[in-house]
Amino acid sequence: MAFVDEVTIRARAGNGGNGVIRWLRSQGKAYGGPGGGDGGRGGDVVLQGVRDLSALGFYRFEKEFRAQDGGAGESELRHGAHGAGIVLTVPVGTVARVAATERTYEILNEGDQVTVLRGGEGGKGNARFKGSTNQNPFQQTNGKPGESGEITLTLKIIANAGLIGMPNAGKSTLLNALTHAKAKVGNYAFTTLEPNLGDFNGYLIADIPGLIEGASQGKGLGTRFLKHAERTGIIVHLISVEQDRPEIAYEKVRNELVQFGHGLSDKTELVVLSKVDLVPEEVWKKTLERLSAVAGRQVVPLSSEVPELRDAFAQTLLDFLSEGPAGL
Repeated sequence: MAFVDEVTIRARAGNGGNGVIRWLRSQGKAYGGPGGGDGGRGGDVVLQGVRDLSALGFYRFEKEFRAQDGGAGESELRHGAHGAGIVLTVPVGTVARVAATERTYEILNEGDQVTVLRGGEGGKGNARFKGSTNQNPFQQTNGKPGESGEITLTLKIIANAGLIGMPNAGKSTLLNALTHAKAKVGNYAFTTLEPNLGDFNGYLIADIPGLIEGASQGKGLGTRFLKHAERTGIIVHLISVEQDRPEIAYEKVRNELVQFGHGLSDKTELVVLSKVDLVPEEVWKKTLERLSAVAGRQVVPLSSEVPELRDAFAQTLLDFLSEGPAGL
């Protein structure tokens, strides 16, 4: 199923059932007072979190959903049946915005359920209107309509660490080396179409698709992918030694984080000079010094092809994850 991280659907909660006018039978008489029951409540529309990043793909083609209406009241004071609700599964990390009510909901854990549209209350039967001055009420009320409208579902991946950087920075290769995620790897200067995830010693690592200059304004679908970095605990920023000016590449990506906002530029950042096996050691070490000066912090050298450097980086990353925020 194709990866979908935003979709809009239409849904309707059930209407409440109508109250009814009925009369009790008592001691063989045809009339024994008001006996009309209340209507049943309409079913709710509920979202439930699942550990399936592709779950929103189901809503590409199926976009209309409706919960069951409540049943009408019955005679002998019997209430109508409550309408069955409908449960829609969404990936953990989904934000749901209901246009009609302007309410926003977040699904942060597997199995979490949130009611996004509430069913209408059932109407009252005539038995509800009996009083000292109204022994034979011919009154009832209809059920209330259920809430309805468009729901926009937006996935923001929850991960302990997010790998970011320009296209071809080596993020997918690193993810594969750390987690055996089997992400596609290619030597191309354009962004991949979807994030990849892997487990690293119990931590969830996300390869955020490659950024390009102007991503914060939507260039190259940049805002679509930047939002996935919002909920990462830390950012692992890869800059390839292949760049003519790695320090400029670093500043470009940092600028996109600042421009996008949402706290991305304030996250704990581990800066990595990647693919150092492609140049002589004295070259990458000089580049490392320049990049460290620009970044204002120690930069970690990395080659996924050199076990010593890969293992040293893995330990550094593990230290960052254990000491820093782990999740949201």
